Amino acid sequence: MQQLEQDIRAALSAAIQQVFGVTVAPEQLVIQPTRKEFAGSFTLVTFSLTKVLGKGPEQIGQGLGEWLTANEARISGFNVVKGFLNLEVADQQWLSLFQSLVQQPDGAPVLTGGPQNVVVEYSSPNTNKPLHLGHLRNNFLGYSVAEILKATGATVSKVNLVNDRGIHICKSMLGYQRFGHAETPQSDGIKGDHLVGKYYVLFEKHYREQVQQLVAEGVAEDKAKASAPLMLDARDMLQKWEAGDEEVVSLWRQMNGWVYEGHNATYAAIGVDFDKFYYESGTYLLGKERVQEGLDRGLFYRKEDGSTWVDLAAEGLDQKILLRSDGTSVYLTQDLGTAELKYADFHYDSSIYVIADEQNYHMQVLQATLQKLEKPYAAAIHHLSYGMVDLPTGKMKTREGTVVDADELVREVVEAAKAATLEKGKIEGLTEAEQDQLFNTLGLGALKYYLLKVDPKKRMLFNPEESVSLEGHTGPFIQYSHARIAQLRRKAEQMSISTSADFLSIGDLQKSEREMIEELARYANVVTEAARTFSPAIVAQYAYDLAKAYNRFYAEVQVLQEPDEAKRAFRVALSVQTGRAIKASMKLLGIEVPERM
Repeated sequence: MQQLEQDIRAALSAAIQQVFGVTVAPEQLVIQPTRKEFAGSFTLVTFSLTKVLGKGPEQIGQGLGEWLTANEARISGFNVVKGFLNLEVADQQWLSLFQSLVQQPDGAPVLTGGPQNVVVEYSSPNTNKPLHLGHLRNNFLGYSVAEILKATGATVSKVNLVNDRGIHICKSMLGYQRFGHAETPQSDGIKGDHLVGKYYVLFEKHYREQVQQLVAEGVAEDKAKASAPLMLDARDMLQKWEAGDEEVVSLWRQMNGWVYEGHNATYAAIGVDFDKFYYESGTYLLGKERVQEGLDRGLFYRKEDGSTWVDLAAEGLDQKILLRSDGTSVYLTQDLGTAELKYADFHYDSSIYVIADEQNYHMQVLQATLQKLEKPYAAAIHHLSYGMVDLPTGKMKTREGTVVDADELVREVVEAAKAATLEKGKIEGLTEAEQDQLFNTLGLGALKYYLLKVDPKKRMLFNPEESVSLEGHTGPFIQYSHARIAQLRRKAEQMSISTSADFLSIGDLQKSEREMIEELARYANVVTEAARTFSPAIVAQYAYDLAKAYNRFYAEVQVLQEPDEAKRAFRVALSVQTGRAIKASMKLLGIEVPERM
C-alpha cells in the first residue's frame, strides 16, 4: 500500500507539471484515504495547491483528474468534491498488490525505522494482593505493545518489576501476624495471593477503626493516621525488614512465595509472559547508592530531619523525597536502581513503562532525576500512560475490597462463552477437551478485546455485561469470522482449488473484492501506527474492520459456488489471505482465533 501511495504521488507530481507547468515534489502533496461515501481510494487535497498554481481548488482537481485518467494506467476514474480530488485505482493495480500480499511469508516484519532494542515493563504487581481488573488492562496492554513492536523487527524484552517490599507489604504481613491463626493456602484451599490479600484488607479494616477511635478522642485526622498503633507497628516492621531481622524476613519470604505461586497461575491463565523478573527487594539498595551518589555530587540534599530530597523546580516539577528520615527507601529510590539494572541487562534504546496515568508525575520525576544524575538511559524512558478502569459503582479500592478479581473475572467470561456457544449449538464433533479449549479461547478473546479496543490513554468504564457479550464489536465476532474462513478453506482444499495461481488476468473486480484488497493492504500501515503510538486499539479496530469487510464480501459474492474457475480461485485466495491477516492481527493482541466455532 505504501508503494502504491508513492506511485500515486509521483503520478500527481507529473500531472501538475504537465497540466500547469509547475514543479511540486511528491512529498509536498497532501494525500489522504478517500472517505467511505465517495468513490476512490486516494484523495488529493487541492486547497493546498491554489496559491502555487494560481487556480481554484475545483479547477485544479478537474484538470489533474482528466490528465491522469488519459495518461496514467494506475488511475481508472476520478471525482472532484470541492477542494478534494478523489482518485479511483485501476483493478489491475489492486490485483498486482494482492499478488504481492499472497507471496509474502507469514511473520515478515513491518520495518518502521523505530527503536530496535526495546524493554517493555508491565504488570508490576504488589505482593500483598491478587491481580485485579486494573492489572488485566495493564498486562494485556504491555503484552500487546511488546508483540506489536516485535512485528516491526525490533528486539523486545518483556520484564516485570514486582513490588515485593515496602509499607504496603508490611501491612499484609502484620495483618497475617495479628489475625491469621497460622492459615496457609493449603489449609484454606485457596490461592496464595488471595490468602495474603485477605489479610491486607483485614489490616486496613482494623487500621481504619483505630483512626476513627483516635479522631473521636479529639486527635486530628492526619495525626491519627500517622499515630494509629497498627501503622506504627507496620513502620517498625519495615525498619526491621531493611535491617534484616530474621523473623520478619522469614515471614516475608513465606508470604511472598504464596503470592508468586498465585500470580504465576494467573499469568498462565491469561496468556502473558515475561523474559525477566525484577524485584524491588533487589533494586532498592542500588537505588540508595544512586541517592548517595547524588548527595556526594551536590545534586541532592538532606533536610534537618535526616530525609533526603531532590529539587526539580528548575525542571518545572517540585521537591521529591528519596529517602525517609529513618533511612528507608521510597518508590522512587528503587525505581532509580531498577532503571540502571535494566540498562545493564539490555542496553535498550527505548524503555517503555506501562503504568496508569495516576503515576504521570512520578514518571516525570524519575526521568528528571536520572537526567540530573546524567544517566545515558534517561532519555530512552517512555511512559505508556493508560487510563484507569472504573466500575459502574465508582473507583476500585483494594483496601476496601471493592475490586474485580482477575481470576474470578476470567472464570465468568469463560462460562459466558460456554453458555453462548452451547445456545448456538454449533460444536458437534468436538471432543470435551476441544470444547473446553474453545470456551476458554472465546472467553479470553472477549475480555482481552474489550480492554484493548479502547485507546490506552482513555479512562474506561468496565461494564461486566458488555465485557462478556459475544456479539457486536467484540473479539468473538472477529474469531467467528476467522472460523468461517477456516471452514471455507477446508472445503476448498477438498475441492482441490488452488490459492497460489496468477490472479492478474481475472478481469474486473467487484466493489467488495476491491475493498477487501484495500483492507488487507492496510496491515503494514496499521502496525506502523500502532507501534509509533503504542496503541493496540489501532490493531483491534483494524481486525474488526477487516472482519466486517469480509462478512460484506461473503454476503455479496459467490465463493465456492462461483462458476468461473479463475474467479473462484481468486475469491478463495482472498478469503485465505483475510484469515491470515485476522490471525496475525489478533495474535498482536494476544488473542487466539479458533479453526472451528
